[in-house]
Amino acid sequence: MNPLELFQLLKTDVLLTYKKRHPYFEGTWKTFTSQDILNLIDLIENKTNQRVSEKWIYTHLKPEENPKLPRKDMLDILSQLVGYSSWDEYLFKNKKESIKYSKPIGRKLKIEIWIIIGLVLIAIATYFYYQFNDTETKAIIIKDAFTNKKISSDEIKATVLEDETEKPIEIVDSEIKISKEKTKVLLKSPYYKEKTIVVDKDSQAAISLQPDDYAMMLKAFMKSDIKDWQTRKVQLQKILSEDVEVIVILKDNLGSEYFNKKEFSEKIIVPSASLKKMRLIDIQHNGKNEINFVRIIQE
Repeated sequence: MNPLELFQLLKTDVLLTYKKRHPYFEGTWKTFTSQDILNLIDLIENKTNQRVSEKWIYTHLKPEENPKLPRKDMLDILSQLVGYSSWDEYLFKNKKESIKYSKPIGRKLKIEIWIIIGLVLIAIATYFYYQFNDTETKAIIIKDAFTNKKISSDEIKATVLEDETEKPIEIVDSEIKISKEKTKVLLKSPYYKEKTIVVDKDSQAAISLQPDDYAMMLKAFMKSDIKDWQTRKVQLQKILSEDVEVIVILKDNLGSEYFNKKEFSEKIIVPSASLKKMRLIDIQHNGKNEINFVRIIQE
């Protein structure tokens, strides 16, 4: 395999690494959305302590074919993401693998491979049998700790934590259903404080989440018809940090917009129809509990 072919293989390995972290994604580079790109940037930064830009991903990873190799320092970053020390190591080891597997496979080795495949299929079938037949399903309702009312399903995400991965589970009418004992579930919402629970036969039928006060205020500014812009301005000065960063993901995969504190405050001080069509998907705080990062999606 030449370097360009190995780069295509590296792109496949990067996609597989992304799917391990986000197993609900079942697409290809062609169907990679702007949100997937942001998730991949975060994953690269967390695993390699280095950062790539959205533009670079659009230019080098999303195309089906690449006329030339990217810069070596960027290839090093991707190689580190998939478990290698550098692009040089990735080239060396994968060239050896391609040579090894290009050799003819003997009859005895073929038989051994089929035996291994058979054993793996039996193990998988046994695993799924016990997965779906070991316990009864337990339903848990998710509520607001202060109002004791159900939290809207579209304002919260639930994932099962298993083998260092997060597997999304469906929330229907503010309720999750768990069919396996000792399941660890992570509950996240831009409006509520994150909570991890372990579901077993003795778990309560309802779980309460503590509201994030500043996030709730921001939600009220965006969704309500408050006319007192001066009051809004004063309150925004209090809850937003001076260095707050706001990313608005545009609809129809048109990319993202960036706002600083002044620009964002001016945008939400006065209620508008377009403002009400925006939805908060991520809020982060600094050490003073001020909001220092906001991610919004246009609907």
